[in-house]
Amino acid sequence: MNRLNEDKTSPTGVTDEIIAEEVQAHGLVRRIGPVRRLYEWILGWAETRHAGKAMALLAYTEAIFFPVPADLLLGALCLGKPRRSFYWALVCTFWSVLGGTTAMLLGLAIGETRVVDTMNWVGLGDKAALALQYFRDWGFWAVAVAALTPVPYMVFSWVAGFAEIPWWQFVLASVIFRPMRFFTVAILMYVVGPPAKRFIDRYFNLATVLFMALVLAVVLALRYLRHLSGPT
Repeated sequence: MNRLNEDKTSPTGVTDEIIAEEVQAHGLVRRIGPVRRLYEWILGWAETRHAGKAMALLAYTEAIFFPVPADLLLGALCLGKPRRSFYWALVCTFWSVLGGTTAMLLGLAIGETRVVDTMNWVGLGDKAALALQYFRDWGFWAVAVAALTPVPYMVFSWVAGFAEIPWWQFVLASVIFRPMRFFTVAILMYVVGPPAKRFIDRYFNLATVLFMALVLAVVLALRYLRHLSGPT
């Protein structure tokens, strides 16, 4: 892990105690040694003057292939210096959306045909085509779910490309809903401070899922009402 000398102060205000708290909050990490070491190594960058670059790199790569969520580093940095929470959330948002857009464009370059042909090798070509069609029908809202909730944004970014949804739908959904996740963390840290950490660890993901379910319920209700009022 990256550590400053004991006689120096972390430029971001992140301490070993904050890092230990962040690792402890993830039950799976506590039980799997290699994953824990990866988390600790990533969080170690929060103590250095390169924290902003590390945040940008993590947010970008997490949206394409990296398995560690950007929320991890964001939470530590917001705990270290709550007054900079909005800056860190902005960095996280920009690079996450850029990374997701990169994955989407890569998926678009691969295309639906290659994906379906590949799945045909294991007898799942028809199911893959049907899944991509469902994704295409709900493209904007499918991306919105992944952008806000714990559903892997990385996976849906690639699938959005495979399904060949309009690029502007992907970017629009990402720009609207990805900041909701990161800036909510920033606002909680800024307004409430360290006590907000317990809420985020325990209830934040559930809250985002419930909020997204409410939004989708409203969308479905509006579609249904529009269908009823339409021509017969």
